[in-house]
Amino acid sequence: MNVMDSNTTFLFDVSEIDNVLVDQTIKDVYEALEEKGYNPINQIVGYLISGDPGYISSYKESRKKICKLERTQIIEVLLRNYLSK
Repeated sequence: MNVMDSNTTFLFDVSEIDNVLVDQTIKDVYEALEEKGYNPINQIVGYLISGDPGYISSYKESRKKICKLERTQIIEVLLRNYLSK
């Protein structure tokens, strides 16, 4: 039986949840763009560089989803994932 000590402080890492949210959003947007016949890499890069949401289709609410995230946060997660492989 696991009993919590009332004198112990637990740390909750919100950044890990944010990373998972960004990762899932990018995957969802990628798949939606691909379904519509776009080159998802080109479209996402165009958005990340310019900030223009017009690069992202509104199909499956992709534009709405990606615009909820900070572009710098997306780049940070993509870079972290790339470098960890």
